[in-house]
Amino acid sequence: MIRSFRSMAALVTMTVASVLASGCSLLCFDCEPRQQYSNSSSLVGFLYPDKQLPPQDDAIPELHVPLRVGLMMLPAHGNGPGIDAARKEQLLTQIREHFLTRKFIAEIVIVPEYYITGSGFESLAGVKRLYNLDLIAIVSHDQVMYTEENALSLTYLTIVGAFIVPGSRHEVTTLVDLAVVDPETRSLLLRAGGTDSADRTTTMVDESAASRTTRNRSFEKATGQMIEHFDVALAKFEEDVKSGKARVRVTKRQSGGGGGSIDVVLLCAAMSALWITLVRHRRALRAARIPHR
Repeated sequence: MIRSFRSMAALVTMTVASVLASGCSLLCFDCEPRQQYSNSSSLVGFLYPDKQLPPQDDAIPELHVPLRVGLMMLPAHGNGPGIDAARKEQLLTQIREHFLTRKFIAEIVIVPEYYITGSGFESLAGVKRLYNLDLIAIVSHDQVMYTEENALSLTYLTIVGAFIVPGSRHEVTTLVDLAVVDPETRSLLLRAGGTDSADRTTTMVDESAASRTTRNRSFEKATGQMIEHFDVALAKFEEDVKSGKARVRVTKRQSGGGGGSIDVVLLCAAMSALWITLVRHRRALRAARIPHR
């Protein structure tokens, strides 16, 4: 009796598992085997929203060193999850701290994304006036993620399989670009980029967290490579400026020493005038105290 009951239970279990697996196969057959998600911001699309080509007769930028540079990240669009605000702030701070030590840079100001209204050089000109900047460095990116379920995803029907069997595969490709522009002359002075590709397989339970971790790490690696490439481009730009090959004019900003010396002269003149006034006042008081004979 007990053996018969066990045999019947085993048969029922196998039948149910077979039906469920068959249902899952039909379900996966109907769904897309490979899905694409993207999140990107286009520098060219932002600077030239009307798809106009850059003018051929751009004015030559005049740089007053040390420079005040604005650093901002373009808003992104797409059907995929974007980079959170804290991550953006962290990456912008990393870029700022890396280039702030340059002797020809006075300050790098991180411009919040909500100050970017509209698009084009007109929008950048408004930001430049608002923050009293010389140049603006723009960070743009393009991140594409592909997801697919492999044959092991059928085991997601079992509770144990959902935890231990890797059935979801993520492929992430990231491009990070940094461009320095002069809104006044609409000139592109420097540009460098970095890329990264990542591939990871995970379980269904960890799919969301693993996908987010893969995207963030790929973005960080692409940003690190972009910084390295920008260092090389910046060194080349400095050499071109020194040799006169760069299409810019560089002048030294009037230092605070000149203004300070003028202030000292004015202060000395004011002190002298005050001293003369006090001396005359004391003489007047003495004259008033002498009795008339």
